[in-house]
Amino acid sequence: MHRELATGKGFADLVYIPRKNVDLPALVIELKHNKSADTAIEQIKNKKYTEKVAEYSGEILLVGISYNDKKEHTCVIEKVSK
Repeated sequence: MHRELATGKGFADLVYIPRKNVDLPALVIELKHNKSADTAIEQIKNKKYTEKVAEYSGEILLVGISYNDKKEHTCVIEKVSK
């Protein structure tokens, strides 16, 4: 797990890269306060956060999580097509 992983165009909030020989997807997670989960996904794409895990040969999921002061949240998950 990497927090605030430097990507060259910013910092991904959280990145999980599975250990070798583990059949789990890598996750690139962006958190947004009072903005949409779709905005978080767009930031991951626009700032090319997935380039840091490009050498990972398994599935990669983009996760955008939005939350607000009322503790309400939404989540969007997208697969990265290789």
